[in-house]
Amino acid sequence: MFQRVLNISPYGLLVLTTLFWAGNFVLGRAVHLDVPPLGLSFWRWLTALVIILPFAIPHWKASRQVIRENWFILLVLSVFSVGCFNTMIYLGLQTAPASNSILLQSACPILILIISWLFFREKVTLLQGVGMLISLLGVVVVVTEGSPSSIVNMSFLNAGTAWILLGVLCWAIYSSLLRLRPDGLSPFGFFALTVTVGVVVLLPFYLYETLSGRGMPFNLVSVSSVLYLSIFPSILAYLFWNKAIAELGPARAGQFIHLVPAFGIIMAILFLGEPLQGFHVSGFLLILGGIWLATVIARARA
Repeated sequence: MFQRVLNISPYGLLVLTTLFWAGNFVLGRAVHLDVPPLGLSFWRWLTALVIILPFAIPHWKASRQVIRENWFILLVLSVFSVGCFNTMIYLGLQTAPASNSILLQSACPILILIISWLFFREKVTLLQGVGMLISLLGVVVVVTEGSPSSIVNMSFLNAGTAWILLGVLCWAIYSSLLRLRPDGLSPFGFFALTVTVGVVVLLPFYLYETLSGRGMPFNLVSVSSVLYLSIFPSILAYLFWNKAIAELGPARAGQFIHLVPAFGIIMAILFLGEPLQGFHVSGFLLILGGIWLATVIARARA
């Protein structure tokens, strides 16, 4: 059954992957009053770990020397990805609308370019620089909800937006540091290891949240939410994404990332009743235009 799913068109796998990722934001917002954010993140990854652990152990055994020699970078990658990214997104979704959060996430490719330039001295062309500025302007439009003048008195700042921006920054740092991932550890073994370390990192924060009076309820809403998040945007999206990249290549597959905000906003409108506003459209077009200029056009010129 599962093998038949993997054998469908790689384009179909990419559509499903982006749909699952968009659902992560929408569900996080939908249950924000019923399920605590740290509990949601901890149980999501713990459940995913229980499912993949039997398949991961052989990969770890075959690469134990590589893991021992590269424990520090593996720890850093795990903290920024599983430990921080989704946890901060769920914290932000306590107060921030799902549509705003998804649009801010779409600016991640530009942050990756900036981080790579700052810390790895990757060359940035004039077109890439212009693209970065256009995308960052789109981020400003979304963050300020179409009122850039609010930057003067900082009235646009709120805890939800700050958490979302921190989460996006963590994912950009993780993506930039992936070049340091050690050879000799299979992609699945690496994924399972980041999940394992991430669960350990999340545990004390989850316990603190529980002891602070917001324990994880075990009911239909929480259990179904955890099952969806652990199976679809975690495990299946990872497998589908890797399968599609293997068949199409990263450049072609990467273009499907832009379906995440499109799916996410549609689902936010349908399931959460969030209105589509002018700043959503203008912010998304600026972000997407900047990414297109900084990646596709700049690469074609090069």
